[in-house]
Amino acid sequence: MTRSALRNIALMFVFTLGVTSLCCARPPERQQSKGAQQASQKASFVKFKRLSIVDKQGTGTEAFSCLMPADWQFAGGIRWVMDNPGMPAVAAFTLRNPRGREELEAFPNLSFFWTNNRMLLGTFPAGSRYFGSEVRPPVGPVEALKGIVLPRFRKDVTGLKIISGQRLPDLAKALGAGMQSGPGVTSTADAAKLRIEYQKAGVWMEEEIYGVVELVHFSMPSVYGTVTNTNWMVEHLFSFKAEKGKLDNSAKVFQTIAYSFRLNPKWFNTYTQVVENLIQMQIKQIRNIGEISRIISRTHNEISDKIMQAYNYRQAVNDRIAENFSQYARGVDGYYNPIEQRPVELPSGYTNAWTNSLGEYVVSESPAFNPNIGSNLTWHKMERK
Repeated sequence: MTRSALRNIALMFVFTLGVTSLCCARPPERQQSKGAQQASQKASFVKFKRLSIVDKQGTGTEAFSCLMPADWQFAGGIRWVMDNPGMPAVAAFTLRNPRGREELEAFPNLSFFWTNNRMLLGTFPAGSRYFGSEVRPPVGPVEALKGIVLPRFRKDVTGLKIISGQRLPDLAKALGAGMQSGPGVTSTADAAKLRIEYQKAGVWMEEEIYGVVELVHFSMPSVYGTVTNTNWMVEHLFSFKAEKGKLDNSAKVFQTIAYSFRLNPKWFNTYTQVVENLIQMQIKQIRNIGEISRIISRTHNEISDKIMQAYNYRQAVNDRIAENFSQYARGVDGYYNPIEQRPVELPSGYTNAWTNSLGEYVVSESPAFNPNIGSNLTWHKMERK
């Protein structure tokens, strides 16, 4: 990514159980047994931390947040691309396990344009850009993942094999994609996933990539008869990956991360106003990145009912995305956070869950585990929904 806001956050897993020291007069066997028990307790819990992603290049405020395992690393962020009035900012990032190869990756949305207007295609042929969108005929979701996403985002791997490709029409329907309509306007949408394998740095990996293709057709009269322009996008693109044979075992953690994504309504309010300004100004391309701050300065902090409705719809879409991965992701359990007074989804299979005032979470399978022991924070036990 050019000019991307690149950021690495290493949140090391530092947490002691505060096991009482053993008297040296105890038999060696007793010490080994206690040490084994301590190691077992350490391995029996997972700690999640709230990650805040700040839009450094544009608004300077938090764009969205999510939960991630406390020892995972984040890289990426919000990137402003001012040549596309309808989509001036895109998000691209990774959340990865530094001690393994598990990784969740979100790809930027891809914007395309096509038309049956031969005169327009003569000026903007396939491969060129029209108002920030690549001129390219539309394809289905499986074909888009194979022919567009893989060549662009997996060109640095070897031995790539497509294990399976599957359409997910119910996913597109649940997201509300393809629902735009009006005089001269029709839209359609479809979704799909790919299961792939490849070798990277000498290690065989497996990955599932999800995406939605949405097409919006605009028909209008011209001197040559009725012409149809099509704006189409490959969107909601992200993937789960792990070392071959370990992907399914990591599904609960991936599901927790995906379900916890929350847009910041203040950022969404500013972004929506910027989009409206850009479209009204009919900007084709702005090369000076300083123009972003000037447009942002003309926005206001009051969130209109229309923008709030759009925000709630977008957040509901994110929730439905996570829910539609339930078949892939082996399951999560619902808990009630007594501090934030809201529900939260955490990996299933654990008997206890705790939270603190920093928005961190710990899940444990040991009934005797208590994160308050040896900690300078107060941990509150959460009730399962």
